[in-house]
Amino acid sequence: MSNSILSASAKGATFLIILQVASRALTFAVNQILLRFLSPELLGVSAQLELFSISVLYFARESLRVALQRQAQGVQAVVNLSYLAVISGVPLTFGLAHLWLRSDTPNVPYFVEALSVYGFATIVELVTEPAFSAVQHKLLYKIRASAESTGTVLRCVGTCGSAILASRAGLDIGVLPFAIGQLSYALSLFVVYLYKTWPVSDEHRFSLLPKQIPATKDDSSILNYFSAPLLRLTASLTLQSALKYILTQGDSLLITTMASLADQGAYALASNYGGLVARMLFQPIEESSRNLFAKLCANAEPTEDANDMKAKTLEKDKDQQQSLLQANKILTTIIHLYTIISLFAITLGPSLAPILLSIVAGKKWSATSASKVLTTYCYYIPFLAINGVTEAFVAAVATNKELYTQSISMGIFFAFFAGSAWFFVGQLQLGGSGVVLANTVNMGLRIVWNTWFMKRFFGQRGLQFKISDTLPSVTALAPAVIIPTLMQTKPGLQYVAQFGVLGELFSMGLVGGLYVLHVLFFERLFFLDCYRMLRPSRSSP
Repeated sequence: MSNSILSASAKGATFLIILQVASRALTFAVNQILLRFLSPELLGVSAQLELFSISVLYFARESLRVALQRQAQGVQAVVNLSYLAVISGVPLTFGLAHLWLRSDTPNVPYFVEALSVYGFATIVELVTEPAFSAVQHKLLYKIRASAESTGTVLRCVGTCGSAILASRAGLDIGVLPFAIGQLSYALSLFVVYLYKTWPVSDEHRFSLLPKQIPATKDDSSILNYFSAPLLRLTASLTLQSALKYILTQGDSLLITTMASLADQGAYALASNYGGLVARMLFQPIEESSRNLFAKLCANAEPTEDANDMKAKTLEKDKDQQQSLLQANKILTTIIHLYTIISLFAITLGPSLAPILLSIVAGKKWSATSASKVLTTYCYYIPFLAINGVTEAFVAAVATNKELYTQSISMGIFFAFFAGSAWFFVGQLQLGGSGVVLANTVNMGLRIVWNTWFMKRFFGQRGLQFKISDTLPSVTALAPAVIIPTLMQTKPGLQYVAQFGVLGELFSMGLVGGLYVLHVLFFERLFFLDCYRMLRPSRSSP
């Protein structure tokens, strides 16, 4: 059974990665067009509008999504509970919009109208939550990919099309193009999910509307609609979600309150480019692995006494023990893969980032602080990656008490994050780069806690989680010390100097390419092992 779950999760991750790559590539192309029509100030305001939408969606549905992956008793229970996202999201939208308008609103055309459209689009997106939850529960990743890809295309068409048409007509419509794009995305999600999921509900005999569910001894219900265990778990996750939001979106909150609109636009551009790898690769793997770990480690109780650990391990169900071993192996493999990607990010990224930014965004943007922020972001990527997958594991297997402990720890980490932000941004005046450094401190502390939890979790169940197994080989690491220096010296640049920036990029890319081949060669056994894990032999049972 664990192999079938792994196979389904691998396919789901593949679908989501392909979706993210395609959507980001399309969004990237559209952004290059928009950069010709928009100023840094307008891009900064669009980041504020996106923060508004993200905030509502996060508080309304994040804890529900995690809970539904953990203890779903049936698809109808999942659908019923998903309506709580709509019930809580509507007043949250109006309340947050009211607070937004009472603050100092940016002096750009049609900001209030754009905020209203964003609010309506957010409510429409929340209405799709029951269908999304049913799709996730049934592992129907193709439906999700279809809905989100269609939404992404229409968002790009709406945003880019309205900006170009307004420019040609000589109209200044401010940030309305972003609002039009967001509304197009939400409406397309609603239509595609409804069209694709309704036949599935008929086939599997569940309703996309709230429906009474029978209560059992193990799963009591409230008002005959909501699963009591799921509600309790959701309540436990709500506080943690709030703290996690502050820590995760702390950079957006800081840059919004402490920087000018021009600096906000530069930071938004740099973080968007710097986060491409995280959104295209790390986020899909994190979502799929959280679901996978929840299923593999379900009902895995710890050994009560260390003296009889061996005896109790032998008494465990073989399938359960095999699932735990597989979870340990998968977690180790993902972190090992992330450390290799991180190795490339910190050795090659800082040198390549400024040149790539000047090519894709133009001299207007490369002359801003975006270049320095993007360089700093390269050192942040490893922390972002490893925290994502380790936190996914904690969210999938931790008990309510352990989640409460994590919430308290996150509160302490926030104090360190705030202190770091005060030092880097307020005292050293590092601007966007200081925000990235403060986030790095935050992520580092969370990784330490997650690692302690993982070692403790597997140790209590007779297994061992080895950090050494997650690191690249010494032969792959050794040249990393001199690669940044070689990238900066740009060997052979005198021969390609006549080609300008492209020649410089080619020279640095040559050094980087050779190092990538070096790492791939000495890590070939690891990649072969990854292939065998995802593509097991057909002859195997």
